Amino acid sequence: MASGNPALTRKTFDALPSTGERMTLNGTVHKTALLLLLTIASAFMSWRVGLDMLMTSYQPMGTLGPWILGASIGGLVIALAIIFRKHWAPFLAPLYAIVEGVVIGLLSMLLEMEFPGIALQAATLTFATLAALLMAYRSGLIRATENFKLGVVAATGGIFVVYLFDLGMRLFGMPIGFIHDNSWMGIGFSLLVVIIAALNLVLDFDFIETGVERGAPAYMEWYGAFGLLVTLIWLYLEILRLLAKARSR
Repeated sequence: MASGNPALTRKTFDALPSTGERMTLNGTVHKTALLLLLTIASAFMSWRVGLDMLMTSYQPMGTLGPWILGASIGGLVIALAIIFRKHWAPFLAPLYAIVEGVVIGLLSMLLEMEFPGIALQAATLTFATLAALLMAYRSGLIRATENFKLGVVAATGGIFVVYLFDLGMRLFGMPIGFIHDNSWMGIGFSLLVVIIAALNLVLDFDFIETGVERGAPAYMEWYGAFGLLVTLIWLYLEILRLLAKARSR
């Protein structure tokens, strides 16, 4: 495993075509930037549309909840399609960015109404974390060793299991309290998840670098950019959750 992110594993390179144009680092960077721009533009537009919808409603979640749920399910379906059909990434990755931008925009707008400035704080911390870890990785301060990868993948899997269990418990009206409340245990859990999400960025960098070294097909630039975007969106949402918990105390 090269990453806790299910979209980015070393098995991704197995049985890929060995002819044609090759994946490059610059190409992946440019496509990542494009996907980020699409996500931000979509988030901005959905924020504005969401505000207009709330002008005639006094139930924010009742009005926007179906849109958030629908976009989340749509994003999951698109992501699975990309993972199982990697050569579709050039066409589906931009669509994924737009759909996830809707989720980010609406959730951020709802929390911004309760905690002014929280969206900008979360975005700043997300990009600052990305920049810091990228510099640390490029300088060799952080290395994606096999033990490092194993630890991050195991921690990521553990978080996924906890969230899945919580989802099942919520269906019976018994959610796991510390995941959602603002207790010190809840804040500590969110901080741990943020750290694990951030460390996944290091493994994503390693995956992309490995793809370039192994001469992966050019469409893998889109796939690598998509995988990195998945981690960044997860990191942003977890930082948003952590800030909301801290500010609600």
